[in-house]
Amino acid sequence: MLKSKLCEQLGIEFPLFAFSHCRDVVVEVSKAGGFGCLGATGHTPESLEIELQWIDHHIDNKPYGVDILVPAGFHNKEESATAKDIEAAIPPGHRAYVESLLKKHKIDTNNLWDNKIGDNHGDNMREVGAAPVLDVALAHPRCQMLVNALGVPPDFMREKAKSAGVLVGALAGAKEHAIKHAEAGVDVVIVSGTEAGGHCGEISTMVVLPEVIRALEPYGDIPVLAAGGIATGRQMAAAMTMGAAGAWCGSVWLTTAEAETLPTVKQKMLTATSRHTVRSRSRTGKPTRQLRSAWTDAWAQENAPQPLPMPLQGLISEPALGRISKLSESGHEGAKALATYWVGQAVGLMNEPTTSKQVVYDFMEDFGLAIERVSGLIEKN
Repeated sequence: MLKSKLCEQLGIEFPLFAFSHCRDVVVEVSKAGGFGCLGATGHTPESLEIELQWIDHHIDNKPYGVDILVPAGFHNKEESATAKDIEAAIPPGHRAYVESLLKKHKIDTNNLWDNKIGDNHGDNMREVGAAPVLDVALAHPRCQMLVNALGVPPDFMREKAKSAGVLVGALAGAKEHAIKHAEAGVDVVIVSGTEAGGHCGEISTMVVLPEVIRALEPYGDIPVLAAGGIATGRQMAAAMTMGAAGAWCGSVWLTTAEAETLPTVKQKMLTATSRHTVRSRSRTGKPTRQLRSAWTDAWAQENAPQPLPMPLQGLISEPALGRISKLSESGHEGAKALATYWVGQAVGLMNEPTTSKQVVYDFMEDFGLAIERVSGLIEKN
C-alpha cells in the first residue's frame, strides 16, 4: 500500500480510480489493488441493486464506489420542464437534420421517434429519483465512496453519505468549482482537465490541477485526484508530484476486454491518435469529448443547427446513436462511419487490446519506474 491518507481511508493498495459503466471493470480494478467506481447514471434503484449484488459477489470483499449525476439545482427551464413542455421545445428542424444525416448514410429512420418522453423524465437528476438510488448504493457495505459528476453534491447526498460513513467525491473542471466543493464539505475533489472524455471543461490538466491544489490549501487536507488524459503510470506519477493524491481514469478502460464499448468503436479507439477526439455539444447539449466521427463532423458543419441545451439534445441524439450502434455491429458501413463514444485524448496511448487487471499492473510498474527516475535526479550528499 502506498503511503497515502486516501489509500488508508479506503483500504486500497494503489490510488488508481477507475470510472466505468461496466461492472466487470469495477471488480477487476478493485481486486487488482485500485478502486473501481461504477457509473450509475440512468440506473433505477432496481437495476442498480442487481449490478451491486453482482459486484459484491465477485469483488472479494474489496471496496468500490458509485458515480451518479445529480445537479445541486436545475438551472434552466429545459431541465425542470414537464414532458409535454420538453416535446414542444424540440424544434422540428433538429429532428429533420438527424433524419437527413441518417438517410445520407443509408440508415432507415422509420419509427425513430416512437419512444415518447415520460412524465418522470429527469427524475433521476432530482432528489425524488436520485435519493432511492443513493439508498441502494449505501445499503452495500463495500461501497465506500459516492461521486457526483455534475456540480456540488446536493445536501441530501452529502447527508446520506455522512450518516453511512461513506466519502463523497465531486468532479471539478476549474478552480472556482473546486472551491465550491470544498466549502460544501466534499471529502475528495476530482480535477478533470479538458483532455478528459465525456463532459469536460476548457483547461488543460497540467494547468488546472496545480491551480486547484493551491486554491484548496486554506480548506485543509482535501485529497485531490487528477483526471483527464491520464493513461499511464508515469502520468499518474507526474500528477502526484504536483500534489495529487492519485489518478481518476475513465477512457483507459474502454479498450479492455471487459469494457462495455462496442467492438466497432473499440477498434476505432485502438487505431486512433490523440487528435481523433473532439469536444462537441452534439450528444448531450453540453461540451463532451468524444471520438470524432461522421456524426460529430456533421454537427460542426456551417449548415448544421446549433445543438440544443441539455436535456433536449440528448433526446434527439440518443435514439439516432442507439440505432447507429446496433447497425454498426452488423457491419453497416454508414453506421460504422457515424459511430462514436465518449473518450479522452489519452486514446492515442491506448493502442493494444488488454485487460483491466493488466492496466492496473502496468500503471503500478510504470509509476514505480517514473518515481525512480525522479529520485535519480536528486543529488545525494
